[in-house]
Amino acid sequence: MTSLKTANVGIVGGGIRGGLFARAIQENPLGQLIAVCDPSPHARDTVASKHGVPGYPSVEEMLIAHPELTAAVIATPDFAHKEAAIACAAAGLDLMIEKPLATSTADAEAIIEAAAEGGARIMVGFENRWNPRFSAVRELLKSQDSGSVLNQIISLNDTIFVPTKMLSWAAKSSPAWFLMPHSLDLAMWLSGARPVSVHAVGVKRVLPALDVDTWDCISATFVMDDGSTAVLHSSWILPQTAPAVYDFRYEVQTSTDAFHIDVSNQGITHYSQDRVSWPQWGVTERAGRIGGVPIDMVNEFIDFVRGTVTTVPTATQGLIVTHAIEAVHRSLENGASVSLTTRESLLAPAPVS
Repeated sequence: MTSLKTANVGIVGGGIRGGLFARAIQENPLGQLIAVCDPSPHARDTVASKHGVPGYPSVEEMLIAHPELTAAVIATPDFAHKEAAIACAAAGLDLMIEKPLATSTADAEAIIEAAAEGGARIMVGFENRWNPRFSAVRELLKSQDSGSVLNQIISLNDTIFVPTKMLSWAAKSSPAWFLMPHSLDLAMWLSGARPVSVHAVGVKRVLPALDVDTWDCISATFVMDDGSTAVLHSSWILPQTAPAVYDFRYEVQTSTDAFHIDVSNQGITHYSQDRVSWPQWGVTERAGRIGGVPIDMVNEFIDFVRGTVTTVPTATQGLIVTHAIEAVHRSLENGASVSLTTRESLLAPAPVS
């Protein structure tokens, strides 16, 4: 009988997500939180002291100090995945990398190559695959009587709080990099198709005036390899008076049926004296333990590391998404459609698990 691999995990990135993942790992009886690293002393010390583990200013120092590590979670900003992921992969650590895998095709391919050379495996953090709403629709779409997917219309937006107050690095990102990887991965996962071309348009007006030099809103139309389309829209300038910090609406049209999924309104509307809001319970706490969609994702990563689960978002699927969102930005700049069938590695079969 083959023994299971030990899930000794290090966290790279001590921000909001890194702290959440650290707690999830520590509360999983099959995982062991070993250490955290972040160049920011405040972020590093906050997570390390809260969870009683050592903190390090660099990935290299963490790897040297802890040869017992078998896995790492890369929770750095979108544009800062490459170096941390390559260092951990070269050490043979299995990886959970926050979406997107990287913010360039070249970086994504470099991460995948390092993992292959180091014997590491990669899971990409497309957490909406663990949302029961989308899982239910996927099962219905796989049934014999739901028709074939013709079009998917996905609107995923944030209030202006996110790029102006929550993220210090918004100018190095965009609504497409921050939000569309969720949407495109779901479009691929639900339909089983992959994108072959994209045409995008957008507006830069509000955020640049606030010294955040990035796009306010972007709309991208993808043609998929089964002839269907996926229309993605993402904005970063919803007013802060919106009922929730994000707005997420998803529509699937098939040859016979239609599905509407409202994710941001989670079934509770709160009417207070000065506003109406949608309380969010994507992460819940009960009896001192947390649960919810991102926690389920982390728990499955622990199972993935130990070798008991393999149906997770793959590095190839992450590469396809990165290549596609990179093409969105090329289309924005040149005003023309962009083909996504240029790299041999992207043409290899990428079964959607």
